[in-house]
Amino acid sequence: MIRGAVVHMTGEQPLLVDLEAVPLPGDTVLVCSNLRATGGQRPSFIDAIDSTFVIPYQHIRFVEIAAAALGRRDGDAAGVELLESGPEPELELDEDLLRRVREA
Repeated sequence: MIRGAVVHMTGEQPLLVDLEAVPLPGDTVLVCSNLRATGGQRPSFIDAIDSTFVIPYQHIRFVEIAAAALGRRDGDAAGVELLESGPEPELELDEDLLRRVREA
């Protein structure tokens, strides 16, 4: 259980939630519980704080999960799987652009 994740909603104030697991790239909804405002109070739009909430990702800007909630130190990537897109391609330097930058 990931406690105290911050869900940044589109056009709304952030909300604190508890997540069962780290959201995956293929997910279309965020399933969470213990939804509350950042001050800890129950938002006016929910009836029961102990409900399970399903929020479509189209209404979410991003989800913030603290390193401590994942059981790791800052800067330590252990515990989070990153998608590997392969090696980055080598960038070709534009010598003419570099010459103009040096002259400026």
